Amino acid sequence: MTPIITISAGRVPNFAYSSFPLTFFYSPTDTVGHLKTKIQVKIRRFYKTRQHLVVKSSQRPLLDETLTLQEADINAWDELEVIDLGPQLPWKFAMLVEYTGPFIIHPFFYFLPQVIYGTPVLHSQMQSVVFAMVEAHFVKRILETLFVHRYSRSTLSVLATLKNSLYYHGLGGFLFALDLYRPKYSATSPYIHGTVRDSTAFLWLCVLAWVFFQISNLSTHLTFRSLRRRGDTTKAVPFGYGFGWVSCPNYLFEMLAWSVICLLSGNLAAWLFFTAGAFQMTRLALKKHRSYKKEFEKSYPRGRKAIFPFVLSVFIPFVHLDSLCCKKNEHS
Repeated sequence: MTPIITISAGRVPNFAYSSFPLTFFYSPTDTVGHLKTKIQVKIRRFYKTRQHLVVKSSQRPLLDETLTLQEADINAWDELEVIDLGPQLPWKFAMLVEYTGPFIIHPFFYFLPQVIYGTPVLHSQMQSVVFAMVEAHFVKRILETLFVHRYSRSTLSVLATLKNSLYYHGLGGFLFALDLYRPKYSATSPYIHGTVRDSTAFLWLCVLAWVFFQISNLSTHLTFRSLRRRGDTTKAVPFGYGFGWVSCPNYLFEMLAWSVICLLSGNLAAWLFFTAGAFQMTRLALKKHRSYKKEFEKSYPRGRKAIFPFVLSVFIPFVHLDSLCCKKNEHS
């Protein structure tokens, strides 16, 4: 009897449900990616990037599309299950949508205070400096998306893009800008005038610290880029500046840069944006740290922590993994 492999429906789109179960001739040299292509040939609208395959009996995910079925420990007569990840967008496009929101929103509030607040605002040095920091940060993010980052997956779900955009556009854009550029923080406000936030020395100290952390963050992104050729999905142990302390120094430096903005502005919306982002980055760092340790085992540096030097290298029980449709992809 010719060996076959069966694909059953987990959570799949309505247009695809009637086509399951699918059966294909089993070839141990076929890759997981080839199997997804075969599914797409049968159901044209159910394209590869929407498909997530698991072994039905154990719910073990088949994440690496380059593995052959034999390497993935899939045998003839095994049954797999396919789950729909939802409509997808190209990663770069999704990231650009997320980052351009705050970049556009902040100038609107900064340059049109009379329209927003109903009164002219004489901007304080602090407001101008934070405005420049925010704009420069998102310019950096956009340029890194275009020219630096190489993603291990080619797409991000529409749902995840919408959620991320709500965070960036809503909290980091609208709420942050609405609170920051109002008269409370203007040059004549008692909250600013004559305080440390009106001190040129303090402002320059914050700028220098922020620039240092941004350059450090860029350095780690360039290190990640050097580990992967275009189109390659293999992983390697990163070494270099920052990696002697933690697995994800890019997240560490990102958090430090935003903490400078929060301390400089004293802005509640900035702190909310920072806290939400720090929580998410910590979740991702813990997940990535565990992945590194599992994949590289004894060859992975023992003293390296997840995101904070000297602390937090193990799983925190209340931290849940991102859902499949909302997973933020790593840069390595």
